Amino acid sequence: MATFGIIVGGGPAPGINGVIGAAATVALRSGARVIGCMDGFKWLMEGDTTHLRELTLEDVESIHLKGGSILHTSRANPTKKAETLEAVVKSLTSLGVDHLITIGGDDTAFSARRVAEQADGRIKVAHVPKTIDNDLPLPAGVPTFGYETARELATTLVENLIEDCQTTNRWFFVVVMGRKSGSLALGAGKSAGAPITVIPEEFPAGPIKLDDVVRTIEGAVVKRLALEGRNDGVVVIAEGVAERLDENDLTILKDVPRDEHGHIRLAEVPLGRVLKNAVTDALAARGVKIASGEKDVGYELRCNKPTAFDRDYTRDLGAGAVFTLLAGTYNVLITRQDENIVPVPFAELMDAKTGKTRVRDVDTDTNWFKAARALQTRIEAADLADAKRLAAIAKAAGLSPDAARKRYAPV
Repeated sequence: MATFGIIVGGGPAPGINGVIGAAATVALRSGARVIGCMDGFKWLMEGDTTHLRELTLEDVESIHLKGGSILHTSRANPTKKAETLEAVVKSLTSLGVDHLITIGGDDTAFSARRVAEQADGRIKVAHVPKTIDNDLPLPAGVPTFGYETARELATTLVENLIEDCQTTNRWFFVVVMGRKSGSLALGAGKSAGAPITVIPEEFPAGPIKLDDVVRTIEGAVVKRLALEGRNDGVVVIAEGVAERLDENDLTILKDVPRDEHGHIRLAEVPLGRVLKNAVTDALAARGVKIASGEKDVGYELRCNKPTAFDRDYTRDLGAGAVFTLLAGTYNVLITRQDENIVPVPFAELMDAKTGKTRVRDVDTDTNWFKAARALQTRIEAADLADAKRLAAIAKAAGLSPDAARKRYAPV
């Protein structure tokens, strides 16, 4: 009898239960045993095999309708030490697990690859990519599961704030989750019709200067005031901007705690407040006053009930992971392309320089990005070249035309 183990790592994302339920159903119906490992790799790393849940068809019958994870999750990292990696393999082997399905983002994908290498064929591994950030290296146009559900809710939240700001004549600075990629922020900002969305990919490679972000946002505020007569709006900012900010500009990054994989805990960086204060203070110093507030949008997106898209998608991925492993293909990432399951070898996911899983950034050459930019309110080179528009922008900003041209030149 084959024995399947299922492990969930990293942060929650809508649709995890869909993968668990479909994988367990298909495996059980094939005659296999299915063991759910609670709390990611946490207990297995300690050699503890008591925190398990043997799954039955009854257990998983309708869990695809729910958010969260019936197996919980954690960011425990088995790759930090050789002994913890070996403990995971020994724990799984002692349970008779010969097929392993991992569900998670780039860090969990890396852990899955290392477990597969350590097991050396004794455990056949398939990884199902999960993240609301949409930043795993899938083919163009293929989202990670959970992204579409998270974008739907984030869009609704931004829509409500846009209406609130219009009603109360103020600006809101909304930071949307996304460690590396601005995909979720851009998707929500574009769908909701936010006046401006700022993502890390729009800036040149290397550290981002805080002043460049401030001038970009400030330019949107004064252009909206000058040319549209509006002193309200929502600025959507991808939280990944914080990770790339030049540390010489920000003391807030120096003592921010990090997770088990060494990443800055971006949720503890007050990026929205920093940018709100910088923009409002710069304008106030020139006699331009705006009412403003800030909000982080992230955790409320992760355990939302999945949409029909993500329910369908994750059930395909879960079933596909079992089909793939039983067919003898393993140590792969499971993808759905053109309604077919396509396994991608772990080796193709790796960044040759870092040895880690590659990250997919927003491609600024695509029509999706170009349309998003064209629909935003930003000061463009054409605005600065037109004397009439430049004069209106300068007046709204409390600057001379020459000073406005210099300050708002596109980054």
